[in-house]
Amino acid sequence: MIQGTTSDAGKSALVTGLCRALYRRGIKVAPFKPQNMALNSAVTSDGGEIGRAQALQAQACNLSPHTDMNPVLLKPCSDQGAQVIIHGKSIGQMGAKSYHHWKPKAMEAVLKSTQRLQQQYDAIIVEGAGSPAEINLRDRDIANMGFAEAVDCPVIIIADIDRGGVFAHLTGTLDLLSESEQARVKGFVINRFRGDISLLESGLDWLEERTGKKVFGVTPYLHGLHLEAEDGLSNGAELPPKDKNHLRVIAPVFPRISNHTDFDPLRLHPKVDFSFIGPGEAIPAADLIILPGSKSVRDDLCWLRQNGWEEKINHHLRYGGKLLGICGGFQMLGKMVDDPLGIEGKAGKEKGLALLDFETTLEKEKQLRNVEGQLSISSVSVKGYEIHAGTSQGAALKKPFCRVGSVDEGAISEDRQIAGTYLHGLFDSPQANQALLQWAGLNSAEQLDYAALREEGIDRIADAVEENLDMSAILDLL
Repeated sequence: MIQGTTSDAGKSALVTGLCRALYRRGIKVAPFKPQNMALNSAVTSDGGEIGRAQALQAQACNLSPHTDMNPVLLKPCSDQGAQVIIHGKSIGQMGAKSYHHWKPKAMEAVLKSTQRLQQQYDAIIVEGAGSPAEINLRDRDIANMGFAEAVDCPVIIIADIDRGGVFAHLTGTLDLLSESEQARVKGFVINRFRGDISLLESGLDWLEERTGKKVFGVTPYLHGLHLEAEDGLSNGAELPPKDKNHLRVIAPVFPRISNHTDFDPLRLHPKVDFSFIGPGEAIPAADLIILPGSKSVRDDLCWLRQNGWEEKINHHLRYGGKLLGICGGFQMLGKMVDDPLGIEGKAGKEKGLALLDFETTLEKEKQLRNVEGQLSISSVSVKGYEIHAGTSQGAALKKPFCRVGSVDEGAISEDRQIAGTYLHGLFDSPQANQALLQWAGLNSAEQLDYAALREEGIDRIADAVEENLDMSAILDLL
């Protein structure tokens, strides 16, 4: 099990790299994360949803994602509550305190998944969550040491040296663990190091002497590495240089934005200047505005209005700009969003932007599926996945965004200026990416093979693991 001193210490990347390194050795390996809190999710082969990081780790193992790889997924819908997803299916919303008391039931689901994976695979690489040294979360823990103790699993702790204080992070984390948990920790990995490694060696010697634990290695800072984010959102400082004739694309950062990984292929495209626009930031001119997915559509629709986006969108459309809504963003384009059962908060209705003639009703059963269809704007194929609780009806849907099998999906306006779809991941496939960018106004849109970039990122982190960690010692732990 890989645990971290902090969030974003490098747990997801290290698990991904180890999974690919073991797969290269012919070992039948699977990833596992007992409990994940994230709004970026993926649809699995068994029709459920898990965190996107575990889907990427499954790819590193050359496996289809399965709900057993992330049996508990928490999708926050407020600062104190979340939708609880067990084995890929929502069981409803819980407040933080209620879920804390319910954790023993969640642990049952975690252990069932563990047992099933153990029966199928030779090795399991487990990812922790946050830090194991959060004193207030130690009771009934299922995400870190609580799980490791329950299944008798050895632990490696990773820390990010780039943010500073790495020795304090590692020794402090170890000191705050119980005696049995300290014994379970077999050593450390230091992540994102840049510079002369010889200048770090005295510190590594001190760390091993003070703790009695092995330093398994130091992984370098990998410039330009792209791995899909588990939850954190960033405009990215190391993007490819942009062509001077680029397309300007912006998206608002909703308080409950979901599946923002939809935009990674745009951020990485050399002819697309993509920006997330946060609260309080000026909304710049753009060729294309995209309204992303949302875990709380009505609340985020109110936020959109409060932050001046409705007026900006109408101005954008008057001057010929294109507008695309994805999932929750698509629902906002209609006349009404109705949540009679209180699926995403208090029951009620919210007027939409009324840019397309349809209405949406949120329902208890969530739609979860991987789909493949054909775009209406150019007849090229598109692949994606649906994760939504709403169904939409209205005249606008008679002019669909695409066709999935024999079913019309989404909507596009008569003038082809406004489009909406429930499909996440629609920019991932090269042909669809190219066609959508051309629709948005990029005359010479080249194809970007996002799947190949994702594979390249997995291989890069695996190469770094192989070259910089003591793999024989890690294999001994298995």
